[in-house]
Amino acid sequence: MSTPNDKGIALITGASSGIGATYAERLARRGYDLLLVARDLPRLEALAGRLNQVHGVNVEVLKADLTDKADLHAVTQRLRTDKAISLLVNNAGMAMNGQLAEADLDTADRMILLNVVALTHLSTAAAANFTAAGRGAVINIASVVALAPEMFNAVYSATKAYVLSLSQTLQGEIGKLGVQVQAVLPGITRTEIWERSGMDESALPPSMVMEVGEMVDAALAGFDQGELVTIPSLPDAADWAELVSARAKLGPNLSHSSAAARYK
Repeated sequence: MSTPNDKGIALITGASSGIGATYAERLARRGYDLLLVARDLPRLEALAGRLNQVHGVNVEVLKADLTDKADLHAVTQRLRTDKAISLLVNNAGMAMNGQLAEADLDTADRMILLNVVALTHLSTAAAANFTAAGRGAVINIASVVALAPEMFNAVYSATKAYVLSLSQTLQGEIGKLGVQVQAVLPGITRTEIWERSGMDESALPPSMVMEVGEMVDAALAGFDQGELVTIPSLPDAADWAELVSARAKLGPNLSHSSAAARYK
């Protein structure tokens, strides 16, 4: 096993497959040691062995169900106290399909626990650890449905809007303290999440589906460029800048002592 390196450890949730496993490979290639978190221990161990052999980095695996309070607490405490961790990739998430009126609320509750509650706990722990050290980075995996909620399931879209909002606020709080924050907003990416949600990926136009390696490579390019929000499929960054500018224009008029004249 190799010795610890100056890049530190990247903690990746949902690391056993898809986006998380691809981040693990790309970050190992960059020289990070890894702490891989997921429920599927055999997959984690297989991935860890391969990455250690190919890239010569230290890879630790931690089996955890982040919707379980005790498991989440264990991962959060490790993240809060381990000063070697320098990067958090909040990737663990799930989706559901169908209309809200017909939703299985047990599934919705579990999705909120994973996509919102767990991500919040881990982001909080990372913020405490990294600001104390004056360095580090948090990468939160959101979705383009944060910007276009009509495209998909109401609860899933709302959870991803939360991830975007939290990331934007977190950047304002800790960016000035030497910690980088990035929200990644993928479009439809070829992973197992769609099959698990009951959605038929094959029914989607192929032009809308990005391969996972291309998505993660684009996200990391945005990370290297210091982007707060990265939309891997967006051709012109000026389109996002215009949206940010339009939102800023609303700011001065969002709270006044009297209602707008159009309401009187």
